[in-house]
Amino acid sequence: MKPRMPAFSLAALTSLRVRVIASVVVVLALVDAGSLALVNSFGGSAIRSSVSESVVVGGRVIERLVETDTQRLVEGARLLSSDPAFLELAAAGDGPAITPVLAKHAKRIGAGSMFLIDSSQRAIAGTLDAGIGRRVGYTKLLDRAAAAQQASGVVLVGGQLYQLVIVPIRSGQGVSWLAAGYRVDDALAQEWRALTRLDVTFLARPADEAWRSFASTLPEAERTTLARDAAANRLSRTDSVGNAEYGDAAVTRVLDLAPRSEEGVLAVLQAPLAPALEPFREMQRNLALIALGGIALAGVFGLLLARHVVSPLRELTAAARRVASGDYTPLKAGKRGDEVGDLNASFVVMQERVAARVSRITDLAHRDALTGLPTRVLFVDRLEQALGAAARAGTSVALLFIDVDRFGHVNETLGHALGDMLLREVAARLRTVVRRAGDSVARLGADEFAIMMPGSKASDAQRVAAAVNRALEARLTLDGHVVDASASIGIAASPEHGTDPERLMQRADVAMNAAKRDHLGIVVWDERYDENGGARVALLADLRKAIDNDELTLTYQPKVPLGDSGEHYVEALLRWQHPGRGLVPPTEFVPLAEQTGYIRTITHWVLKQALAQCGEWRSRGLPISVAVNISARDLVDAELPDRLRKLLDEQSCASQWLTLEISESSVVGEPGHALRNLERLHEVGCRLAIDDYGTGYSSLAYLRRLPLDELKIDKSFTLGMANDASDALIVRSTIELAHKLGLFVVATGVEDEATLEQLRALACDGVQGFLFARPLAPADVPGWVKESGWTRAAREKGALRRVV
Repeated sequence: MKPRMPAFSLAALTSLRVRVIASVVVVLALVDAGSLALVNSFGGSAIRSSVSESVVVGGRVIERLVETDTQRLVEGARLLSSDPAFLELAAAGDGPAITPVLAKHAKRIGAGSMFLIDSSQRAIAGTLDAGIGRRVGYTKLLDRAAAAQQASGVVLVGGQLYQLVIVPIRSGQGVSWLAAGYRVDDALAQEWRALTRLDVTFLARPADEAWRSFASTLPEAERTTLARDAAANRLSRTDSVGNAEYGDAAVTRVLDLAPRSEEGVLAVLQAPLAPALEPFREMQRNLALIALGGIALAGVFGLLLARHVVSPLRELTAAARRVASGDYTPLKAGKRGDEVGDLNASFVVMQERVAARVSRITDLAHRDALTGLPTRVLFVDRLEQALGAAARAGTSVALLFIDVDRFGHVNETLGHALGDMLLREVAARLRTVVRRAGDSVARLGADEFAIMMPGSKASDAQRVAAAVNRALEARLTLDGHVVDASASIGIAASPEHGTDPERLMQRADVAMNAAKRDHLGIVVWDERYDENGGARVALLADLRKAIDNDELTLTYQPKVPLGDSGEHYVEALLRWQHPGRGLVPPTEFVPLAEQTGYIRTITHWVLKQALAQCGEWRSRGLPISVAVNISARDLVDAELPDRLRKLLDEQSCASQWLTLEISESSVVGEPGHALRNLERLHEVGCRLAIDDYGTGYSSLAYLRRLPLDELKIDKSFTLGMANDASDALIVRSTIELAHKLGLFVVATGVEDEATLEQLRALACDGVQGFLFARPLAPADVPGWVKESGWTRAAREKGALRRVV
């Protein structure tokens, strides 16, 4: 007979007391698990993402700082290299006499050291004794300086890292170089750390050697480990934002300070995660303690007061489920003074703390760090809600897009710090204008802001826009600088301009661009401003077919030199013969092509046709060079120089037969990109000209930074110079200053001989206008070159006179 097992009372297992205890424990365990899982997954990743973003921003700050320091040193070095007294000393090669001059100038421009390097690449004088009298090791940097008129990089000098800029000095003795820079050491690393709050380590790999740490804010052991990991190629893999996938203790970003140098030089930026995660860990511990305390209390009080616990448990279970799903609706604290009331209160505290932390993390993601305004993400969410409410109530929503005028100019001239101050002040002034409950102000990015006004129409938005402009036009002083602030404002309103956020924002953006382009200040969206309007879409569709259908043609207008150059010059002009519309003016289709980006395809076609025609003329023995206009879009196209090289090879044209004419406004509008691409085009070998000079906002002092060969004076000055003394004075001053910069000057719009005689007296180099010829078909150009009285006069007498 089998022994009988002890019998357990089923009633004991299913009693209310046991079920209450089990229920409380299970529910609170679920709440704890859901809350901790939510906090862990959202909070941890958000903190790491925030730290990662700070490292990205720190990297940009460092890159901008290096760029600024490099430009300062280049300008300082150029200043000394243009000093006649210094050039005389340099030509004499008297090192002891040169060294004090270098030391004094280095102090003046904030450089740690300066060197003079002769044509044999020996350092003959400098503020450091290391390497004086010996051939320098950074020959590639010298070669780049000789080719591009300047170069910068981080190199080894006497076993130490230096950030150097080098400019060439040309004299009768050949090419020598002037180098200026500062030492890359622990002090610099500490300065960068103070600026970015990131640990900084400089690693270098001299030729045929392993990576070594030359300076760092890290302890020695960590420096050595970092150098060893760099040698093992553990810093090369990057994540989606460009940070290195290297370890879990810190977020790491690697900046290559010498990508084309003989030695590899890296700046490794690191932000440790532990300090950022510590508040998060503390929150986790608090939540765990609260959870354990709640479970313990629930067990004790469940044993004593099971009947009274059932109802609160049901409420807590429902609240727990809401928390797990992300709903943090406040739970009312119980009024009971017993243990069940305490349990209820504990859960309320836990819920409030979790909700507060999640709200804080969400707020950080939806608030602009600079101005404190909502970001685009939060603004779009609010706009979507406002449009939904307006649709249900039959009301409207007005939207204002605001672009701060001349913000880029403030950044360029006064620095990014004052640019940030300007943005904060603009945000503050917008808040003073927008005070109505329900209205919202946001920063969309860069210098763009937006205002949403639920329940308002376009007319209401116009009044607010006017108030915004008045607020911005009030006197504004930033760090001692008086800044003129204004804005271009575009307005769109629902439902007449759109009922969904994307369409409404797009149309407000179009209106803002129209206000900026036409200098109108405030523009309400209209069909004629829409880049996607029916007529414009149709015209663009036809334009995309024009090349394939042979509807585009080139005509050529001569540019006549005022002297015997032996060369003839023409400018290629684009014409579109539309099969239905007839001749479409370039003023209609070229801006459309620029706005949509199709201008790059058109420019490629124009260059190909013009170079083919030039090659054909040259093959017939006609020394004709051609000029082609390129747009602002082309000027920032990084692929243009390579495409141009390929076209020159395909058409068997020498690069010096081609002149690229760039509008003045396109250079001023994108100075950084324009300068880089102009330098690359200059390296191709073609001539570069500024077209329509005088219609923009630049000065010759600004244009001297560009690698230009030619300047064309706008016809608005030459047309009236015979009768207007002010126009004549402008033309004369422009010619004199341009000649001092070594530029070939062409005056356009010459239509009478009186103007021609004035230009000849002012020593203008070339002329262009209807006096000499209207645009010619390609077949008519050779005849004009051979038979025109203007060209025969140049060939026979060496001076331009009409032969009749």
